[in-house]
Amino acid sequence: MAAFNIHGWPSEPIVRVQTLSNSGVRTVPQQYIKPPPERPNCSVTTMNDPNHSIPIIDIACFSQHRQVVLEAVGDACKNWGFFQVVNHAYMQTHRRHTRAIGSRLGVEKDAILDWSDYYFLNLLPSDLKNLEKWPKMPCHLREVTEKYTCELMTLCEVLLKAISSTLGLEEDYLHNAFVGGSDGMSACMRVNYYPKCPEPDLTLGLSSHSDPGGITLLLVDDNVKGTQVRKGNTWVTVQPIPGAFLVNIGDQIQILSNGAYKSVEHRAVANSGDDRLTIAFFCNPGGDLPMAPAAQLVSAASPAVYGQPAITFNEYRKYVRTKGASGRAQVESLSLSSGPQHKNQQMMNT
Repeated sequence: MAAFNIHGWPSEPIVRVQTLSNSGVRTVPQQYIKPPPERPNCSVTTMNDPNHSIPIIDIACFSQHRQVVLEAVGDACKNWGFFQVVNHAYMQTHRRHTRAIGSRLGVEKDAILDWSDYYFLNLLPSDLKNLEKWPKMPCHLREVTEKYTCELMTLCEVLLKAISSTLGLEEDYLHNAFVGGSDGMSACMRVNYYPKCPEPDLTLGLSSHSDPGGITLLLVDDNVKGTQVRKGNTWVTVQPIPGAFLVNIGDQIQILSNGAYKSVEHRAVANSGDDRLTIAFFCNPGGDLPMAPAAQLVSAASPAVYGQPAITFNEYRKYVRTKGASGRAQVESLSLSSGPQHKNQQMMNT
């Protein structure tokens, strides 16, 4: 008989999806089958038209054409919540030889699982890194990850300055907001592995969700499409650009911007033909910081969208770590119109 922990979740490890795929299963096991409205070809249309695509921003132009880049960033954050960044500092990784291990977040008893495995690493602050738990193979993993982190944090700083400026704030506002508090800015990385799936129309590689943190830089698979972004009632398939990062703003910037910028739902679809690998880098505020709109963006003409009592980022992300991907339910629960006093307390008690 299976043992369960105090939360009522199964304590035994979940079988890796890679193992299932490699075994040659011809049907998706029941625990991976999504309800009909959540399946990839239901409820909304899917668009693969390259002309209806995520904005592309050449960050190398920032110093010489600052205003043009700022306008592009502002438009992308307001209208898409996503953009692709090209011509940035970039560390090539041997992605095709990596294998992620783990399973989806929020594995409650009887949860419907995603068709993917992952490997998650805390990077900042340094006291959470815990190198002793990092795998020793491949042999250069630690060195490469350290360099990769430094490069991406530099890029994140440029993006945070650009986003701050487009909101009419001092360019260091978001940096200071993320660093403030005893924890300092935080960062983590998740390697997502999507094995071939025998019935991709019945499941998802990663369920629809908005990211709980600050900004996310996703290194997509150049050869295999699979990331989709919600645009109204349409799922837009991201067209991979070699060497580009797919950038999206998270719930924290939606809150700090007082709703001017939206953290947008996205998902990963499964496919029957190829394995797929992505690397997500998350730049987040310190975990002990209370979440609230920037005071400069709140006025009589633009009242606060998010109310009190404020909860910390640690309390907020605990929800997604226990409940898993759940569309935009989490950030919408903080809206004044949703009764935040009651719902915030629910999240803190989760």
